[in-house]
Amino acid sequence: MNHNRGILIVVSGFSGAGKGTLMKRLLETYDNYALSVSATTRSPRPGEIDGKEYFFKSVDEFEKMIAQDELIEYAKYVNNYYGTPKDYVMQQLEAGKDVILEIEIQGALKVREKYPDTLLLFVTPPSAKELKERLVGRGTETMDVIESRMKRAVEESEGVEAYDYLIINDDLETCVKEMHHVIQSEHNKVSRCNAMIEQIRKELQEI
Repeated sequence: MNHNRGILIVVSGFSGAGKGTLMKRLLETYDNYALSVSATTRSPRPGEIDGKEYFFKSVDEFEKMIAQDELIEYAKYVNNYYGTPKDYVMQQLEAGKDVILEIEIQGALKVREKYPDTLLLFVTPPSAKELKERLVGRGTETMDVIESRMKRAVEESEGVEAYDYLIINDDLETCVKEMHHVIQSEHNKVSRCNAMIEQIRKELQEI
């Protein structure tokens, strides 16, 4: 494996856990990350720009991407498709960037199945009460949608054990530092350094 190649990272979490804010701060603080932009069929929220927060697609456009194998993964969540375009991710990894996919748990497990060395991180608020307060506080969704997201969180909580690390998003700056440390430590895992180990072994034998 190329030691200079970036790491593929999946960040998931309950809706309202603050993943978007966390990712934005991580990219502002450190320059070795690239955030993959997902495609979705949901409608843009106020202020969201096509190609920045998401690639906003019609159902027909999205299903064409599925048929042409242009997605690393995709899933349907609260009646909308979400998926990760493949080309951008692979280009950034080869350029040495650590690429973050902000996707839900169903998609995360599909990525791990295709790319077993993917690092999986799950973001959660410190409590369920805090989660609901954040969802209500966003002011972007009806109470029916919020209740749907809370029910979905119950289901998602059953799959958290599949992740490598649990990131508690209580204090933003502390959380950003913790996530950066976890990711950078992953670069030094023996399983990711095979090429370097072989080089050192060869040099030792020559000496």
